[in-house]
Amino acid sequence: MSEQTETIAPSRGKLRLALPDANLALLLVPTFILVIFLTLPLVALFLKVLPEEGVWDTLSQPLVTEALRLSFITSFASLAITIVFGTPIAYLLARRRFPGSAVIDTLIDLPMVLPPAVAGVALLMAFGRRGILGPWLDAVNAEIAFTLTAVVMARTFVSAPFYIRAARAGFQSIDQELERVAHTLGHSGFGTFLRITVPLALPALLGGAVMSWARALGEFGATIMFAGNTIGRTQTMPLAIYIAMQSNLTAALVLSAILIFVSFSVLFLVRLILHRSAFGVNA
Repeated sequence: MSEQTETIAPSRGKLRLALPDANLALLLVPTFILVIFLTLPLVALFLKVLPEEGVWDTLSQPLVTEALRLSFITSFASLAITIVFGTPIAYLLARRRFPGSAVIDTLIDLPMVLPPAVAGVALLMAFGRRGILGPWLDAVNAEIAFTLTAVVMARTFVSAPFYIRAARAGFQSIDQELERVAHTLGHSGFGTFLRITVPLALPALLGGAVMSWARALGEFGATIMFAGNTIGRTQTMPLAIYIAMQSNLTAALVLSAILIFVSFSVLFLVRLILHRSAFGVNA
């Protein structure tokens, strides 16, 4: 049996190698076209930014500095909220099945497919002055819509599902027998979670956190609908780009280049985390 396996395995390996070689053009042509299509606009933007005069002066303009400050403050605040509330939800969905779990699962995924403008309108109808919670918020002199709080809420609404999905997958991949062994050694449920579950799921948690933060950083539609576009108060980088395109093209290009650089770095970091995780598992 082993000899048959040894003779069959090489033949299958040769077959796998032969198929791409025989259809190499069919594979390379669409790959090349798609890569060019995805890369050309990004390269074009940087080629427009580099020759521009006054790029460094643009970085010191209030439009740019305030947008950068607000973007990073609100995106990290959104990420902190997502981790605090999203981690228990992800663990619950990974380990338990209960009435309504499918509905909760669907509701968590819904912001990922909703148009951002719809998300912004929905938040406004819930927390705005004319929203269903408006009278109660007015009663305690609380204002949410068109404030910095609204920016954080809008970003959390659209970005939290990315972390929850990744965290849930990470928790599901853990062998629960390891947790049961920890219980037999005297660890509490929470102690087991911190000492065993979180370290094992850490690559998935980090990857989800990075993707969630990147999504929050680039959020536009929900923010402009629910928080407005006031410089120094609610104007984040995507909103500043939208305004700058009408009067200050250099500022729009600079902000766009920053977002592209940050987004590429974030995605590269995710790939690196996942690669190291896979290497560690295979090892």
